[in-house]
Amino acid sequence: MSDTPKSPIRLLIAEDHELSRNGLIFSLQKKTDMKIVGDTDNGQTAVELARSEKPDVILMDIGMPAMDGIEAAHQIKAELPEIKIIMLTSHQEGEEIYAALAAGVEAYCLKDIKIDRLIQVIEMVHEGAIWLDPGIGKLVMQALPLNIPDRLKGPTHRQKYSVDLTERELEVLELIVGGKSNKEIADQLCITVHTAKAHVCNIIQKLAVDDRTQAAVKALRDGLVKHAN
Repeated sequence: MSDTPKSPIRLLIAEDHELSRNGLIFSLQKKTDMKIVGDTDNGQTAVELARSEKPDVILMDIGMPAMDGIEAAHQIKAELPEIKIIMLTSHQEGEEIYAALAAGVEAYCLKDIKIDRLIQVIEMVHEGAIWLDPGIGKLVMQALPLNIPDRLKGPTHRQKYSVDLTERELEVLELIVGGKSNKEIADQLCITVHTAKAHVCNIIQKLAVDDRTQAAVKALRDGLVKHAN
């Protein structure tokens, strides 16, 4: 008996530049079987389309009229948390990156990304991954210690991981969020570098992320640790 074919990924595109929006639609329709269920040039309409069309994934710009992409992401995630959101933007400022991730988006892509790679990111995010453009990894870690307004912080779900992460791992995770290296973690907790590295590896595995940057983002977004000062 053959497996049931997967349904095509349903996409909503929110991009205020008409040429960019139409180029995305053309490229995605040409290269994939993804279904574009709507497109818009502003955040307010993106929220309305998310409610009515319930796409699987939204490609969202940040700088848009009526409502910016970060606020739109906040509203969509509050009402429809199952919808995956990919920020596709030219914004590379640390605070905006963090604010977008704190809003609950699953990926942050810069607009110079190749279309084939963007397709891969859409597929990965649809399957539950978190993805950051390699070019902003350092900026994210630099942005983490900033004091971000409460309105930009994600919901608290610490109990979700309370069984999986030990108290020591939570201590290590908080230091990762603070941008500490394995040696600095070892020194602060009075453990060996080898033990610190083992804790970091366990945390990455338990949180189902690829590296310490993604672990820090997920920790802050899901309320696993307090925001570092």
